[in-house]
Amino acid sequence: GCRRCQCRSEDKQTAILYTLLSQKNLACRPARQRCLCHQRRTVCLRTPHLTCQAASNVLGKTISFMKNLPSFRLLPREDQLLLLESSWVPLFLLGLVQEMVTFEVMETPAPSMLKKILLNGQSQQQEPEQTQPTLVAVQQLQCCLNSFWSLDLSPKEYAYLKGAILFNPDVPGLRASLYIESLQQEAQRALQEVLQPLHPEDQSRFARILLISSRLKSIPPALITDLFFRPVIGSADIMELITAMLCERPSAPVAH
Repeated sequence: GCRRCQCRSEDKQTAILYTLLSQKNLACRPARQRCLCHQRRTVCLRTPHLTCQAASNVLGKTISFMKNLPSFRLLPREDQLLLLESSWVPLFLLGLVQEMVTFEVMETPAPSMLKKILLNGQSQQQEPEQTQPTLVAVQQLQCCLNSFWSLDLSPKEYAYLKGAILFNPDVPGLRASLYIESLQQEAQRALQEVLQPLHPEDQSRFARILLISSRLKSIPPALITDLFFRPVIGSADIMELITAMLCERPSAPVAH
């Protein structure tokens, strides 16, 4: 049952009265009107070691994709960082789809009584409690990933779609927004051209790809960070880490 559910905190008489009054409306009430406390429960990865390792590999490939684009490297550094901040989540999620990274979650284990006693008092005040993803948020994320898997994109479709997502001229503060807009249009045009020979009978595929990709932008960065990277990076700032990855120069070969 929902141990912390507010709807279970009322006295038994109120609950019985509510049940009796609701009997007439049970047939017409949708299932979603019932208690959704289980969806609000916090969850964590069932196999964090394996999943976090796979996610880290995808993130590394995502940053490498940006760094290896000549048109991206020509942009002002300020624009590169703005595009990085706005697009790393949808690009990372596309990488998960492309690399076929699947994951399962389980309900976050409740802290033991000993841990509660040890953390009681000043320790709780000194260390801020880390946020945990909710079940409903993870379900929405998995639904979005499943939508992309159903498209079965080719490598070229992935590449051009990533370019269309990365070069977003609507990001506030861009200095080269007109140039970035031309890069986005070029990526979208290339995506359309590659679709024609691959799916000549599917005239709506381009619009469907863009529609589903727009859902990636609705996934909050905090959810991705808490689910895939918080077990590894702890309280570190994910943006500082990926910015350092973007600005990192390749190491020089060692002379023998």
